[in-house]
Amino acid sequence: MTTITLNDVNFSVNDKHIIKNVSTNFHSGKITALIGPSGAGKTTILKMINGLISPTSGDILIDDQSIQSLDLVELKKQIGLALQSAPMIQGTVYDNINLPKTIFNQTLPVEAATKLLDQLNLDSIDLNTNVRSLSGGQRQRLSIARTLVNQPKVLLLDEITSSLDPRSVREVEALIHKINERYNVTVIWITHDVDQAKRAADYYCMLKDGEVVTTGEASQLFESNNETLNAFLKGEIE
Repeated sequence: MTTITLNDVNFSVNDKHIIKNVSTNFHSGKITALIGPSGAGKTTILKMINGLISPTSGDILIDDQSIQSLDLVELKKQIGLALQSAPMIQGTVYDNINLPKTIFNQTLPVEAATKLLDQLNLDSIDLNTNVRSLSGGQRQRLSIARTLVNQPKVLLLDEITSSLDPRSVREVEALIHKINERYNVTVIWITHDVDQAKRAADYYCMLKDGEVVTTGEASQLFESNNETLNAFLKGEIE
């Protein structure tokens, strides 16, 4: 299990302060919902944790090790990222689930691909199926399964259910819980659905204007005394 710690992290572009003095922990082996209005800096946080961009100042730690000291290839192995669009390459289910291995000039054995899908209750998705024939929900679940091929310690999720129908949303939530329980992966999940944050996460962290407003247990999300959080929950801050 892995703890992600942000120590006084700032990120600026052209003198615009996007992330401001953020210090917070993402609990080891737990699911944390990252919530807040549009433009709050949520995706920027994920990009910094994933090494896509670097903090202007401050530090981000994986357990006790600064990500700045990690080789970028090693960082990519430790951290998986799934996006709303669930991008797929042309070809079969196997071609897509093998993709993370090809980046490192390796090949995922067919038996290992089959076992992974079976462990995640995705055995109804045949490896030889062309991805163009998959539903949106199936593509999203395959995209998430694909992030596990290199056995990451951390899974970053960016609005992965926002374009799915209610049934597919629940299927994806169930998959994330199964991954979290089976592999003890630390999950940071950006969502605009506050009901989902309470339902699917262990903890929440709210951002606004690049700053952490409040954090807490997801089960207590709607019982907070924080005025800014309550305004957001009521839709008064978008």
